[in-house]
Order: sequence, then C-alpha cells, then structure tokens
Amino acid sequence: MVDEHKAHKAILAYEKGWLTFAIVMLVVFIALIAYTLATHSAGVVPAGQLERVDPTKVRTEGPWADPTQAVVQTGPNQYTVYVLAFAFGYQPNPIEVPQGAEIVFKITSPDVIHGFHVEGTNVNVEVLPGEVSTVRYTFKSPGEYRIICNQYCGLGHQNMFGKIVVRE
Repeated sequence: MVDEHKAHKAILAYEKGWLTFAIVMLVVFIALIAYTLATHSAGVVPAGQLERVDPTKVRTEGPWADPTQAVVQTGPNQYTVYVLAFAFGYQPNPIEVPQGAEIVFKITSPDVIHGFHVEGTNVNVEVLPGEVSTVRYTFKSPGEYRIICNQYCGLGHQNMFGKIVVRE
C-alpha cells in the first residue's frame, strides 16, 4: 500500500511537470506571436489601402500605358518599374535596371491572374487584374534574370516569359 502511494505521488509529480511545461510553452508561443505581429507588420498593406487600377483602362491610362516610360528613377539609386502582365507576356520586355539599385516593381494585369517570379531571387508575387502588386528587390549581380508566370493563365501560359537585364 505504501509503495502504491509513493508510485501515485511520483506519477502526479510527473504529470504536474508536463502540465507546467505545456502551459509555459503556450505562454511563450503567444508572446512570440504578439512580438512578431508588433514588429513585423510594416510590409503588410492595411485593409482599405490596397492600390487598385481599372483593368479596362490600364493599357491606355496611367504609368502602365507607355512601356518606354516604365522604368522611373525615384531617388538616388532607387527605381520604380511599372510592369504589365498580360496573356501571354510582360511589358516592358526586357526590363533594364542598374546593379545595386533598389527596384520597386509595381505589377498589374488587364485580363486574368498571372504570376511574377524572377528566377534566382525571392521575387514571387501573384498579379490580379485591377490590383497593383508591389515588391522591392536589389539585384546584387549583373546579368539576365528570367521572369516566369507561375499562375496558369490560359493556353499560351507555357510561353509567358520576360527578362530583366541588370547592368553594371
């Protein structure tokens, strides 16, 4: 009977230890989530502040209408590139940017959902008609980078490529 009582107390201590560990871990995870939300939400577009365009007029009005004016220097060593993703290509093509400059891509579509993935980089966004997808990237190495549509957009999807030329 005494051995049984000691065994029961040992099991209770063991269970209390694991219960304490689980509660501590839960508090730690909640604290980490709160910290992440408080410090890493700068890149998130708040509701109501999403940049939109009229997909029926994007080819004729605004910065996407003229592909010769698509690369705009907006500051010292900073450029904005207005990219139009359409079935089955990208405009402008090729895109020429300098090495080491911060490039802000503003991408939209006049027709269907497309993808904008730059091979060899972490640039990978979904492009929706009527919405402007914005992504920043600095090309550290000169060369040619292929743009791939990674969202099925129709029968010519497999031929939808673009090119970024990064010059020294």
